[in-house]
Amino acid sequence: MLSALRGVYDRTPAGLLLVDHPSREHGPESSVCTTWFVMPEASPLDVIRVMYLMERVFVPVVGVVTLPRRSRSRHPVISAWLRGVGPSVRGGCWATRRIGGRGCGPFSERAWGLAPRWSDSTLANMTRDGTMTYAAAGVDLKAGDKVVEQIAHHVRRTHSPRVLGEFGGFAGCFRLDYEEALFRRHFRDPVLVTCTDGVGSKVLLASKLKIFDTVGQDCVGMNVNDLVVGGAEPLFFLDYIGIHRDAPKRVAEIVKGVADGCRLAGCALISGETAALPGLYAKDHFDLVGFTVGVCERHRLIDGSRIVRGDIILGLASNGMHSNGYTLVQAILRRCRLDLDRIYPDVDEHISLGKVLLTPTRIYVHSVMAAIRKYRVKLPIRGMAHITGGGLPGNVNRVLGSHLNANIRCRNWEVPPIFRFLQAHGHVEDQEMYRVFNMGIGYVMIVRPYFADSIQHLLRSRGEKVQVIGRIGRGTGRVVLRP
Repeated sequence: MLSALRGVYDRTPAGLLLVDHPSREHGPESSVCTTWFVMPEASPLDVIRVMYLMERVFVPVVGVVTLPRRSRSRHPVISAWLRGVGPSVRGGCWATRRIGGRGCGPFSERAWGLAPRWSDSTLANMTRDGTMTYAAAGVDLKAGDKVVEQIAHHVRRTHSPRVLGEFGGFAGCFRLDYEEALFRRHFRDPVLVTCTDGVGSKVLLASKLKIFDTVGQDCVGMNVNDLVVGGAEPLFFLDYIGIHRDAPKRVAEIVKGVADGCRLAGCALISGETAALPGLYAKDHFDLVGFTVGVCERHRLIDGSRIVRGDIILGLASNGMHSNGYTLVQAILRRCRLDLDRIYPDVDEHISLGKVLLTPTRIYVHSVMAAIRKYRVKLPIRGMAHITGGGLPGNVNRVLGSHLNANIRCRNWEVPPIFRFLQAHGHVEDQEMYRVFNMGIGYVMIVRPYFADSIQHLLRSRGEKVQVIGRIGRGTGRVVLRP
């Protein structure tokens, strides 16, 4: 039997270690193995081969093997594991570094089979009797409490008198109508408008550069810019942060960015969730998602249904990449081995490439809402579009009728250098660039020709760079890009 076991060990590139329990049934000089361990570089086929051979060579009914007592491992962590939970996961396999002739090395995080996926630090935090704690499993409640303390200030500074209740409750409350002059709102036929969106793979860039206080504004911008397309005023915002482990300082920086974005949008950060998921996210990785709710009088909803031939297309400049196309960006970075910490004069003479790519999404809410509120009767704004993934062709078409085209002149605005830089290094065709990125236009308004000049003047007074980029014509519901 022992020679058969050695044959299994020799035929497994990862190596094999059997850990045993004393067994009265087999006498004082033998013991019963309740689990086996395989190296992390062992393939699933190796693991299946080992399990099959053990079942064929040893005792298939109960899945145990008898070995001389001298073969028993003396490793204290393994002993604690066997005392605590080993019998409940019999037949499991666990990943470990290659084992020499004696004992075993420290554990790895990768595992095959039925055994729990515990890390080195998790096993190190086991008590002597093999019991576990929530913190050892990867979720530190004390760190979670510290996160709440550190974000409280950022959350409260977004609140207005319309927010009811104290920070830290189970749910947020917001008053729709309010009498105080500064915040006075009275709705006759209100429609609630909702949006949800995330930052996407831009968070990977933030993790790599360890800059976490900008992606929160991205998250808010991606939501409220969508919301205001329908003419709705953002009321409140909720966020969700999924993270490898609770890191109070990092989460506080992320929430600070969210709060900054909420202040720019004029909405309250009313609730949120931080979930520590060590089994889902890789070390130092996180995800950020937001949800927003707004309100609009029903008769003032903007859905593009009033767009007609001859309407003017206004383009509001973007801050750069915003939050779309970063999967392609990272592919270009890897392929061309571009240095994120380096300053490329073709992009910016003073800011590193990484910081240029992390420039947060521009929030257009105040400028757009000012234009909407200026005209309470005539309704000169007939359609709008937030330019996200899909670029101009994939977003402006969403508000067009099937009998209309949006004819856009690309030479009417200046494309920011970052786009041409990435295009040149990645050898990306023009059509693909305009289909993936905003190319310098972050928001589009389709307006009646008579009001085009006055709306441009208002938007510029609010700090927007705005240009006439095209006109509506007959067509089939497409966006036509012309040089």
